[in-house]
Order: sequence, then C-alpha cells, then structure tokens
Amino acid sequence: MNTRYMGRTGLRVSELCLGTMTFGWTADKDESFRIMDRYAEAGGNFLDTANVYGTGVSEEIVGGWLQSQRRDAFVVATKVRFSMNDGPNDGGLSRKHILASVDDSLRRLGTDYIDLMQVHAWDAMTPLEETLGTLNDLVRSGKVRYIGASNFRAWQLQKAIYTSRARGWEPFVCLQPQYSLLCRATEYELLPLCEHEGIGVIPWSPLRGGWLSGKFRRGEQPQEATRVGGNKATWERHDNEFSWQLLDTLAAVAAEAGKSPAQVALNWMLSRNSVITAPIIGARNVAQLEDNLGGSGWTLSAEHIRRLDDASEVPVSYPYDLAAENQQRRGRLPELTK
Repeated sequence: MNTRYMGRTGLRVSELCLGTMTFGWTADKDESFRIMDRYAEAGGNFLDTANVYGTGVSEEIVGGWLQSQRRDAFVVATKVRFSMNDGPNDGGLSRKHILASVDDSLRRLGTDYIDLMQVHAWDAMTPLEETLGTLNDLVRSGKVRYIGASNFRAWQLQKAIYTSRARGWEPFVCLQPQYSLLCRATEYELLPLCEHEGIGVIPWSPLRGGWLSGKFRRGEQPQEATRVGGNKATWERHDNEFSWQLLDTLAAVAAEAGKSPAQVALNWMLSRNSVITAPIIGARNVAQLEDNLGGSGWTLSAEHIRRLDDASEVPVSYPYDLAAENQQRRGRLPELTK
C-alpha cells in the first residue's frame, strides 16, 4: 500500500486508514484482530479509533493487538470530545476533560503516547484557547505527537489555525470530515482551506455508510441487519433519483474498470487532490476489508472520474456558483476535480 505525507508534516501514513468503530460492536475481538492482521499484512500502518467507540472497547481491542506488534511501526489516532460518563466534566474540550481522557486512552491503548489526538467536534462552551493550549501542552509533554480536528466547519478550523499560530502553539495537522460521492459539500470550503493551510484530510464514511458499496438496489429495501437498514432516516435521505442515478453510474464504471463499486468510490477519492491523505475504511469482517483494500494501488481513468464527478455534482448557489463559473471561463476543471 502506498503512503502519503500527513499535510505538511514529515509523518507518512498508508493511503487507506483503518477505522475501528466496528471493533467490539459488529466485529468481536477475534475478528477485529484478524482485520488488523490483514490490514498490516497489506502494508497499512494507520489506525483510527475514538474513546467513545464502544465506550472504550475499540481502544482496548486496538491496544490488545498492538501488544504483539512493533508499536512505532503504526500511527495510532484517537479522539476526545464526547461524554464517556454522566458527570458534568465528563465531556467537552475543557482542560480537565482532555487531560483525563488522554490518560484513559493511553491506558486502554496500552501505550505511552498517542500519535494523533483529534478533537471529535467543536465545543462552543469552552474557550478555544483553553482547548488548544491544553493540546499544545500534551504535545510538549510527549504524550501526544500530533493534533487534529474532526467535524469542524471552515470558519472554526481557520480560527483554530490562526489562534495557534498567534500563540506559537502546536497546530492542527489534519482534519477528519465526512466526504464521499454522496457528500461533496466538503469541497465548497473545507478542502480549499486545508489545501491552502497544508492540512491533511482523512475523510470518514467514504462509502457513505455502505451506500457506495454496491449492496443496495433501486426499489429494494435494505436488510435490517445492515447499517443502513437499521437507520430509517439514513435510508429515506438517500432513497431518491439523484442517489440511484449516481449508484447506476458507479456500478457501470465499476464494471468497465473490473473493480467493485466500493473500490471505485475509494479510488475516486484518492484521485481527487493532493490534500486527501487517507480515506478511513471500516470493516466488520476480513472479507469486507479485502474488498476495500482493492481501492488502492491503481488509478481510475480521466473519463471515469469525469462521469463520477458529473453524476455526483450537486447544484450550488451563491457564492459557490461564482467559483464554478470562473473555472469554466478559464477552460479547465476546478482544481479539486483533477
């Protein structure tokens, strides 16, 4: 598996990141270990978890597996923000909660440092300086190597970047946003901002919760045992002509390329722009992981990318339509679609 630099840092991670939200949930410990074994065998070195995944169980499973590995061969990322218990200080991005959460994550992971600590979402109730100052202290102490953000809006990320820069603090080196063929609004402001500031991007849900895996068919209801089938709101949000036309195009491109729909959807993302570091793939079993691993190591044709771009493009209004018009006048595609 190829590796990419995380933004402007010297940190190199595999271009597919293994998400571990399924560990302890739809994948038991033994299957989780097999998934990580296969991922490492394929050349993967980037594991993403969070303290709230299984209320700590995912971190414990990852930590148990790491005990039989060479720790410094892997980049381990986790997150902090959401509540783990019912106490008034058991959530948020206060100094108290961050410090306690990092110590708890270190214990569950069975390690003395976290490669990438990400804030899981914005916290409007805590001063940004308190959060960023605490993260800076953690990097300086050696407990954390790099810091990043997840689920931030563009103005929130830019404010954090400027605040850290003004104080001489450790900056965010990556953003973990939702991004896929079925969620391209991330391109409006977040991706250009990350490219401008040298922030790596590790998108979550690149298959949109299974929608881009090829398992669903027009006119058929999903099985309740699937992630989408168990979420009626998610099904109703995408059960429309736009989604089905996109899925038809995805299936056609996959057939022509000799790949699965999931592999094409992942490769489309890897071909987007240099700002994309590593889509986060999740698997409930080794077979599912095997399919996702096939999204790496090859490149879609320019014609296939164009067809997927056209099928997934959502009309935009001011001010985003002006950018598109300006690009068309210059006779070239927008930078993010190259």
